[in-house]
Amino acid sequence: MRSMLIRRTAVTAAALGLALTAAAPAVAHTTAARTNAPVLVRLTVQGPDGNLFKGLVLTKGHEVTTATGGTHKCDGTNGAQNPSPVPTPTAALDDAARQRHFGWDGTWYASFDDFSVDTVKNVSGGGAAYWNISVNGVSTPVGGCQFKIKTGDEVAFTWTSF
Repeated sequence: MRSMLIRRTAVTAAALGLALTAAAPAVAHTTAARTNAPVLVRLTVQGPDGNLFKGLVLTKGHEVTTATGGTHKCDGTNGAQNPSPVPTPTAALDDAARQRHFGWDGTWYASFDDFSVDTVKNVSGGGAAYWNISVNGVSTPVGGCQFKIKTGDEVAFTWTSF
């Protein structure tokens, strides 16, 4: 009787272990799916003559379309920087432009798997300047479609001359 109870306990423990192992990927998938939840960030676009935009933006990673660059994903998975979609600075710029009705344009570089912001509100970076992207006062080490942002971040696109 005692050996039967020990065997039953061992079988139950093994079955439970298999069930938990089988359920683990589903839990991980659910967590990964939530990484692209909308975030609220403060976005500033600073041109050579002052602010072009300053305000709160609700954003998440998504496809972005520009006249010059076409349509491409801009969800943090660019350049294999994040394993699943996340909100990004360029997606925030795109959402602000659509919500507040101003234009921006960017060139798509397949080799970088990212956009380069060229123009915001008709202000061009041109040959002597570029649009620097920073989050919380620090320039991003990767492109604007690759960097993960979170609620409360200060995102800035700043016209910067060489």
